[in-house]
Amino acid sequence: MRTATLGPAQRAEALAAMAERELDVLVVGGGVVGAGTALDAVTRGLSTGLVEARDWASGTSSRSSKLIHGGLRYLEMLDFALVREALKERGLLLERLAPHLVKPVPFLYPLQHKGWERLYAGSGVALYDAMSMARGHGRGLPMHRHLTRRHALRVAPCLKKDALVGALQYYDAQMDDARFVATLVRTAASYGAKVANRARVTGFLREGERVVGARVRDVEGGGEYEIRAQQVVNATGVWTDDTQAMVGERGQFHVRASKGIHLVAPKDRIHSTTGLILRTEKSVLFVIPWGRHWIIGTTDTDWDLDKAHPAASSADIDYLLEHVNSVLAVPLARDDVQGVYAGLRPLLAGESDATSKLSREHTVAHPAPGLVVVAGGKYTTYRVMAKDAVDEAVHGLDMRVADCVTEETPLLGAEGYQALWNARARIAARTGLHVVRVEHLLNRYGSLAEELLELIAADPALGEPLHAADDYLRAEVVYAASHEGARHLDDVLTRRTRISIETFDRGTRSAREAAELMAPVLGWDADQIAREVEHYEKRVEAERESQLQPDDQTADAARLGAPDIVPL
Repeated sequence: MRTATLGPAQRAEALAAMAERELDVLVVGGGVVGAGTALDAVTRGLSTGLVEARDWASGTSSRSSKLIHGGLRYLEMLDFALVREALKERGLLLERLAPHLVKPVPFLYPLQHKGWERLYAGSGVALYDAMSMARGHGRGLPMHRHLTRRHALRVAPCLKKDALVGALQYYDAQMDDARFVATLVRTAASYGAKVANRARVTGFLREGERVVGARVRDVEGGGEYEIRAQQVVNATGVWTDDTQAMVGERGQFHVRASKGIHLVAPKDRIHSTTGLILRTEKSVLFVIPWGRHWIIGTTDTDWDLDKAHPAASSADIDYLLEHVNSVLAVPLARDDVQGVYAGLRPLLAGESDATSKLSREHTVAHPAPGLVVVAGGKYTTYRVMAKDAVDEAVHGLDMRVADCVTEETPLLGAEGYQALWNARARIAARTGLHVVRVEHLLNRYGSLAEELLELIAADPALGEPLHAADDYLRAEVVYAASHEGARHLDDVLTRRTRISIETFDRGTRSAREAAELMAPVLGWDADQIAREVEHYEKRVEAERESQLQPDDQTADAARLGAPDIVPL
């Protein structure tokens, strides 16, 4: 079984190795596109480095709607190429690249007008399914179906009877976005990429016009490194313009941030066996099944404040509640909301009308010798963006480079997953864990779940759930620090697990237990444990305060009341 360990020792070794010898490609930005670019480059045989200023996926890539989808609404915009591309990627992820992480999810689309709407919407969904099957990657999902109002209300009893005259049901896919990125990073490392989070680029190295590397500061240890590379790829999403400013090069496009917020509510607050997709005056609203929860989103508003910690205001929350309650027989109240998170989409904004229309499409540019920029796009098509970025970088390399192979390269945990899933009852009997716990581990780690089972075998106490977040085992916290690059309590409660949005206390009751589990792995003393817990509690307090504010400006000011990182 292929694996990779991203513990403290491996991180230190990676930073030292990147500074020691010139790389073929250095990728800046540890979101889904940067991680995918590193995997693409290293699997072509290129010496590759990847650095991220904060934690893996700490920006946009942990704050999405957690959908892998073809973009059904882009059919309405007649953007067939984007939908076709996304549907192919959805199929690859479901069937070959990450079947342990990407799962089918049903959606119900309520019809509100008799006759013409069923024909119109039904034609769109039929085309969506046909395009998926035509790519040869649609067999993993059921086809859409038409429902009468009575049937739709049996499937989704939560809906008001007068909110629909009938419905369509179709399928897309979902994943835990932050876990997906962490797995991408580990997969790249398993093929030889050198990766380091909490490693901030502070400037670029130049020789004349050419970019020949980057200056990187170890945010944790305080060291400074000069990492030289033949090609540097800027994959920093909504920070693209800031990163470009370090080079002093104006690009042909700019990236603007669009804020989307999501609410998380307990499963029992909405009585339905399917997700929902609803039209709003501006976009669409999703109600997405998420384990023992629902995710409700999203909004789409310009954001020009703090990029690291976009804040959800009271107005944002009211907007979502108002729209979802317009169709629910039993409305959701503020008190039903367990978690709230806000993310920023990187939308392309060109310097002419033509490029401003790129929107959710991506683009790749070579603004200076030795520097490639990739921006825009959507989560589902990260692999295509990564391929295009590496293809562009290869033009600047004085060597013959293999073609992209990521279409045939499963992520860690995919190989052997199905066999282990079939044997889950035997695994439960062998380990003493309930079969539901085994399923939970397999759907989060795939065949890498064997590594967690080894931790539990060595220390049975790790097979117990966290006291205040019993969906997760204690072993998962230890594993996050020892194998998945988690450096701080926030990394574990917010991204390696989803405790910060899946519990009403936002993870504060789990904080000390989790910090004490991480401490031996990361070498924390009692003072550092206390600092980690205090920092996390302040972060939650600041987020709660921001969500009471009336607008973006006051919400942003409240959220910035908590510091960003705990110094070691």
